[in-house]
Amino acid sequence: MRVFTAALATETNTFSPIAVDKRAFEASLHAGPGEHPATPTLCTAPITVGREVCAREGWTLIEGSASWADPAGLVARTTYEELRDAILDQLRAAMPVDGVVLGLHGAMVAQGYDDCEGDILSRVRDIVGPDVLVCAELDPHSHLTKKRAEAADFFVYFKEFPHTDFVDRARDLWDIAARALKGEIKPVMTVFDCRMIDVFPTSRQPMRGFVDKLIALEKSEQGLLSLSVVHGFMAGDVPEMGTKVLAITDNDPEKGAALAEKLGRELFAMRGTTMVAQVDEKTAVDAALAAKSGPVVVADVWDNPGGGTAGDATVLLAEFISRGATDVAVGTIWDPIAVQICFAAGEGAEIQLRFGAKSAPDTGSPIDKRVTVKKLVRDAEMRFGESFAPFGDAAWIHFDGIDVILNSTRAQSFDPSLYSALGIDPKSRKILLIKSTNHFYDSFSKIASEIIYCSAGKPYPNRPAETNYRKARKDIWPMVENPWGT
Repeated sequence: MRVFTAALATETNTFSPIAVDKRAFEASLHAGPGEHPATPTLCTAPITVGREVCAREGWTLIEGSASWADPAGLVARTTYEELRDAILDQLRAAMPVDGVVLGLHGAMVAQGYDDCEGDILSRVRDIVGPDVLVCAELDPHSHLTKKRAEAADFFVYFKEFPHTDFVDRARDLWDIAARALKGEIKPVMTVFDCRMIDVFPTSRQPMRGFVDKLIALEKSEQGLLSLSVVHGFMAGDVPEMGTKVLAITDNDPEKGAALAEKLGRELFAMRGTTMVAQVDEKTAVDAALAAKSGPVVVADVWDNPGGGTAGDATVLLAEFISRGATDVAVGTIWDPIAVQICFAAGEGAEIQLRFGAKSAPDTGSPIDKRVTVKKLVRDAEMRFGESFAPFGDAAWIHFDGIDVILNSTRAQSFDPSLYSALGIDPKSRKILLIKSTNHFYDSFSKIASEIIYCSAGKPYPNRPAETNYRKARKDIWPMVENPWGT
């Protein structure tokens, strides 16, 4: 067998002011054919797992390029077309192939392209023809469009949020692909539209139980190959935005359709109950200061670079400062200009510094402080599950009993190693202020005495019923109370 694999991925918040060009991919991951590192990123596990599978099977794996950019705003048209066309040219050069296994995200939007994944998948199908297997692993915070479903044989999505299972799901993808290539099964996809958009963290009930049920059904149901919940991405203003349930069966579309609808209606019945309760910045700071032990983790959930925001909001930090709080460590605030100034000043320098709140309205005001530059690190990284996430050149500054990590490459707070990368022991601080909606939970919950979810400012369109969508559907919950009309 000859199998082609490649990856092209980012998550597009169409409301974000942070434009994405090729440099954004180069800052996170941009690897040429055969140059992908041994460790996968969030959306490139099909490449590294493919190496294992093809070596075991004695098949030829032809690797195309792999590109990933941290979530932000619209991708430049020329950047998307250049990266897409490189993969398509690599596929043409690899022909003939028996299969194409891709790593995609599912919520990429470029100037002129509302459905990047549908575009690239349909072009892949045009190259390989109707009989070659085409499949992909995707992030559930994405848009499952008709165009991409028609172009591919099947998709497998991460089940967990936080996405700790991207390698496991890549193994599921390859297992189904290998069995199909050997002629043992014929995977068929069926999709159910849940007619809603919501947030579905699996680190708590009721989604924890729902995902466990999917896993159990995959093991027990004869002929069922995979189940996925496509959460949808509410910050993507595209025509087919929304939540869907996907079933893959061994050539049994009726079974798949019935099961997808049953599960989809169960999920719809849970609407509005899945997201953890959030408090405003004043309540969050009250609770953190009142805690008797630490570290207390305060998550600035909507200023989350993992959702495409800048990660430079200062609303929560300003509240801590106004209360005279100390023993607070902030990880991170994105400010490449401030980082550059700190590097110019050098470690140990005392400087007057303005930082934060440069990117958008409703994110607070810049902080003006005389700070000490404690440590400088080039190309800093933190862990994220089995991978590493870069957060660029970074500076640890200190003022008034507060430590702040400034970073130059936007990244959400995945793991406490973001602090230790700068020489801060996160366990020694009473309060850790981080920026993430839920990806932080798996790692930070292991050291936290308490976790406080805070909704501060308005950096992210997190209330779909109030969001000024121009393209997205208006006939789904919570835009309408009863989208079924019954």
